Order: sequence, then structure tokens, then C-alpha cells
Amino acid sequence: MTLMELVIDLHLHSRFSRAVSQRMNLQNMYIWGRKKGLNVLSIADFTYPLWYKETKAQLVESQEGIYRLKREKEIEQEFNLPLRENDVGMHFMLSTEVSCIYGGRVKDGQAGSYRIHCLILAPNYEIALKINKAFISRGFNLTADGRPILGISARDLTEMLFEIDRKIVLIPCHIWTPWFSLYGSKGGYDRIADCFGNYSKYIFAVETGLSSDPSMNWRINELNSRSIVSFSDAHSLEKMGREATVLRIKNKELRIKDKDITYSNIMNGLVKGKEKTFEIGYTIEFYPEEGKYHYTGHRNCNVIQTPDETKKNGAICPVCKRELTVGVMHRVEELANSEERNFIKETDAYGTVWLRDKKGIRPPYVNLVPLLEILSEALNSGVSSQAVMNAYDNLISQFGSEHEILLRSPLEKIQTLAGVTIAEGIQKVRERNIHINPGYDNTYGVVEIWGSPSGVNNTKKEDQKGLF
Repeated sequence: MTLMELVIDLHLHSRFSRAVSQRMNLQNMYIWGRKKGLNVLSIADFTYPLWYKETKAQLVESQEGIYRLKREKEIEQEFNLPLRENDVGMHFMLSTEVSCIYGGRVKDGQAGSYRIHCLILAPNYEIALKINKAFISRGFNLTADGRPILGISARDLTEMLFEIDRKIVLIPCHIWTPWFSLYGSKGGYDRIADCFGNYSKYIFAVETGLSSDPSMNWRINELNSRSIVSFSDAHSLEKMGREATVLRIKNKELRIKDKDITYSNIMNGLVKGKEKTFEIGYTIEFYPEEGKYHYTGHRNCNVIQTPDETKKNGAICPVCKRELTVGVMHRVEELANSEERNFIKETDAYGTVWLRDKKGIRPPYVNLVPLLEILSEALNSGVSSQAVMNAYDNLISQFGSEHEILLRSPLEKIQTLAGVTIAEGIQKVRERNIHINPGYDNTYGVVEIWGSPSGVNNTKKEDQKGLF
């Protein structure tokens, strides 16, 4: 990374949310944020009372709306974290995800509920406390889950937040996920205005989610005036940074200074056409095929359909005769205003393929496979095995961060230090020379870097030398 970039991941979960690792505390998030190459992390789940108090006690405000760990220096020394060239440090911001569930949805003549997940960003702890008190006054239970369920429409939630403070930001989460999102086939809308009403003009950004990427979203006309951002929605330390938004300082002759890293500057950097200090340089994306709702299907019936197959065969499961879970790709096809994804591919000096908007009006993006997954296949060992974790930490100690390894580290040096197979795996990911069996119906897609989900053969494993 350069001093002109700020890598942000503003959608995470703490250990107080359901199905989240108990290791998700601030110290561990800091350590793994450093390993990943992140600069600004969400503290996550500020609506949960115990977590709110715990994080507030551990952080100190360094700039407007930006917090740093009080024990930062001790943690750096205790865990011998790698030095990163041109590093601007690790910072925290306040955000939380909420689930709006409310009636009024009618589809195919049947009544149902809207289920919209929204990311709320607060400018400081004082405003976050006001939000929590407002939720409690409405009878919302904030102690059941770090991601609370609110019996309120997305439109009314936005109105409530803006009455508290106009610096609060709301971003619709993973906007294509079938069950809980703005455009979701099971619980969403067809248009932003239908969801947010007269507040739709304040929805200046949307989150892609793991099952879609920017070029899929470029096909939707109403998103032309809005930024498309990506965050990890991580439930464990290892998943942090798997998607991220990278801000660049607008004046390319300047370097980022501490005084530049503020809540207002970061939020303004996400407003398309209103950028001041920062602007979106690019986003880091999951391959959308690896997301667990990319295609239509039924997990229990082992049925999976492409959008073309769903158009031809319909959305009823041929096995159980129930409605299939309509996937993100099909839903995009339903709402798209253009027939094709309008992008070009460009390869940089490191062999990394970037996807760019043909019109040149959108930031580019890059699809990556997490380093742990590459190492798992290269070493033919489980993604959380000791062999893979040792290899991961050794690489981080040499190159500084996961993003640096995946995007910019010379392949020759990786090969010298880690062996032929690992270098080849990283090269194949950079070149997009991989195969993915697409995800569907709450099932992640399976990445095959060498064409086989079982990993590499024994002859390749013999090529491993150096650190491992």
C-alpha cells in the first residue's frame, strides 16, 4: 500500500452477535486487521450494551470520530506484529448492523414481511448512545443479539436516525442477499425509493455483499448516482478484509496524515460527486461465485440453476416442488437495465487483473481469494490447520500484510521464500485463472485453483521450500 491509500472495512460483528467467533474482541481484531492490511475497522455491534461499554473503555478518540486502542503499542510489541512500509496505522469507527423486519410485503398475491439489513455509522460514542436510547424507547430489544431486530421500516429507521443527528450514515447491507436485503428476492424491494421513500436521496452508497461484485451492480440505473462499497461482514477474525473499500487521497501529490483520517472525511469520500479529502480508489472483492447465494437452488435437494436455467425452468424445485431460493445473479438479471456487464480487464505490473468500467466513471475493482484458502489448497491441508496458519504468519512477517501479498509482492520473492506452489497459486488468483463451483442457497462456492477441490498432488507439495 502507499501513503495515498486507506483500506477500510466498516461491516463486522463482535462476539455478541449470533454465529460469531468468541475471539472477536478488539485486541484480536486489531492484530488481524494489521495482518490483513486494513487501516480502519468497525468496532461493530455498538447497540449491544456490554460491548458498547467494553469498547468505549478500551479506545481513545484520536481524531473526529476515529478511535485507537489505548494498548496499541503494547500489543504491537507483545505480538511482534510486522512492520509495514508507508503504514498509517490501525483505527476504529463506530458502526452496527440492524435487521428491519416489518409487514406489508405482497408477492404473487401472498402477504409477507420485508426484511432489510442496514449498516448504521455513528460519528462518536455520544451519538451512538443516543441511538441506543432511541431504540430502547421504541421497545427494541438490544440485549438479545449484537445485530438487533427492529420492528420498524427502513424508511422510518432513517427518519429516526436523522432526527438524532444528521451526521449519522445509513448504508443498505449486502443488497442482493435473498432473505435480508434491499433487493432480496425473498424480503426486499425492486427500487430504493420503494424502500426508503422520501429519504432515498440520502442513501448515497450500497454494499455489494459477497455474492455480487461492482460490475453486476453497474447494470442498475438507480445505482449510477450512488457509490458501491464493499466490506467483509466478517463473523471471524480470518474473514476480516475479504472485502474492503480503498480510499485514496484526492490530491495525489499529498500523503495521508493523521489529521486527514476523520469520520467526516471518510464518509464524504463515499459520497459520489461530493468527495473532498478522499475518494474511492478501488474495492477488494470476493469472487461473487464463491458467495453462498450467487445462483438459484435448493441445498437439501442438491438443485442448482443458472439464471438462464431459471428463466427456462422456473423457480420451483423439480425435486420437492417448493420454491427455490432465487439467487443473486438471477435477481440482478430481473432488475438490470442493461443486458451485459460493461467492463474491461486490465493487467497491472504485478500480473493482477483489474476490472474497470468501460465508461471510466466508476472505481475499478479486483477479485481475490483469501490467502488462507490459497495456502490450504497449496499445502493440501485444512484452512485452519496449524500448517496453513504457520505458513500464513510466516508470509505476513516477510511481506507485511495479506493484501500486499495478494496484490503487489513480487512472485519471484514469494517463490524464493515460500516455494513454487504457493507462488503459483497467488499468480493464478491474480490472473483470474481459477475455477469456482458457484454457491447457492446458503452454500458457499468451492474454489479450485488447480482444477481440483481436493488440492494439489504430491509432486507439487514436494516443491515447497524455504519458510515452510
